[in-house]
Amino acid sequence: MNKHEILIKKYFEEQSFVGSTIESFNSFIEKELQKIVDENKEIEPTIIPPDVDEFKIKFDKIWVTKPEITEADGSKRAIYPTEARLRKISYSAPMFIEVSAHINGVQRESFTTLIGNIPIMLKSKFCHLSGLKKEELIEKGEDPNDPGGYFIINGTEKVLINVEDLAANRLLVEKASTGPSEYIGKLFSEKGAFKIPHIFEKSKSGTIYLSFTRVKRVPVIIILKALGLLKDEDIMKAVSEDKQYDDILINLYEHTDLKSEEDAMDKIAKQIGITQSREIRLERMNDVVDKYLMPHLGTEKEDRLFKAYNICKLMKKFIDVASKELPTDDKDHYMNKRLKLSGDLLADLVRMNLKVLIGDLLYNFQRIVKRGKFPSIKVIIREKLLTSRIYSAMATGSWVGGRKGISQRIQRLNFLETMSHLQRVVSPLSASQENFEARELHATHLGRLCPIETPEGTNIGLRKNMALLCKTSHESDEENLIKQIKTIGANLIVR
Repeated sequence: MNKHEILIKKYFEEQSFVGSTIESFNSFIEKELQKIVDENKEIEPTIIPPDVDEFKIKFDKIWVTKPEITEADGSKRAIYPTEARLRKISYSAPMFIEVSAHINGVQRESFTTLIGNIPIMLKSKFCHLSGLKKEELIEKGEDPNDPGGYFIINGTEKVLINVEDLAANRLLVEKASTGPSEYIGKLFSEKGAFKIPHIFEKSKSGTIYLSFTRVKRVPVIIILKALGLLKDEDIMKAVSEDKQYDDILINLYEHTDLKSEEDAMDKIAKQIGITQSREIRLERMNDVVDKYLMPHLGTEKEDRLFKAYNICKLMKKFIDVASKELPTDDKDHYMNKRLKLSGDLLADLVRMNLKVLIGDLLYNFQRIVKRGKFPSIKVIIREKLLTSRIYSAMATGSWVGGRKGISQRIQRLNFLETMSHLQRVVSPLSASQENFEARELHATHLGRLCPIETPEGTNIGLRKNMALLCKTSHESDEENLIKQIKTIGANLIVR
């Protein structure tokens, strides 16, 4: 046995083939679930009893226990994967949440309730098989060499296919195929359930435009002034302190008349066709700018200046590419791609279905209030709703955003095929279109994706497989990163 073989043997003794997938699921249960609940922390019904001024329902802590089964006689006990397979049931654990109701700011009731069942990935931290030795696994009826990394829904083993997508929150500038602008810069701003495209363009006269949601082709300078970056000198400095950009001067010259944030906001409002009185125009425009302009940087009024500085940096990159000082971005470079593993896909599913559950809760509450009664929140939470919707998506493979085939029945013809299926990566591009460049092998696939294993025919190059030694890193904590940057002497402009 040579040293390479010893190394690889040692690696697989300590690491699992599907380690990244399991890590992703653990991170979803431990961190992401709570984030999703915090996004929907306070719920205010529109119809409340006449004698109440203010009524709020608050969601607090959420946690998941280990997989269990409720028998016909109501008794609960732990369930292992083998039993779930044989009895054609789902291997899932209950999710509990703390809910409180507040009347006029005073807490009326507070309780812990079951909100639904969540499928548990085999061999993850929340699975009964986690940490068991070879003999113990055999005793539980499991194959000791089975890597886990999949789910059991109604007795069927299901695997969630990793989805490859363009990285969010990055500006990618490319040559435009049509339209007045020679180059086009795209940035997808992602926050929670939002994914909002922002587009930078430059007209023949040199004006740089920005488009996002309802705001179509508005000069960037107006947006910067609306965000609070009013002085022309500050804008020039924010773009670059080392070099004067004539393109920015041309843009600034056109909008010297804008002296206040309100005037700039009003100008955008008029451009996008909001026709009410000035107060309402400003109110609606402020709402659009805070919520839909780069939401990944924050959605509060305090974040505006921070957004303005970021737009200046993006503008600098856009001008550099347009003036051929920087190359255009390569969409197929793996630096510009992100993989959505099982944890991220489940987070999308739970995020959407929690909104459905809240909608249902509000509907039930308001229906009972209309009859003149004041219901207890405990009665109107339908835990079956969340469970059945999650099971349904995992059983059919139809996912949030109209994607199909995300959840697939695991292929068990032989061990290698199973391993291959657990490591599959699909691209969201349509298989019926040509997309030659997306299908090609890119140099950055080396060590990350297998250069050989891909189907022939319409899916060639769009359905790939992770390399055996491939590990994916997960999102790191922003606060810790900022602390580290500060220790090496960096100053934060805003915040």
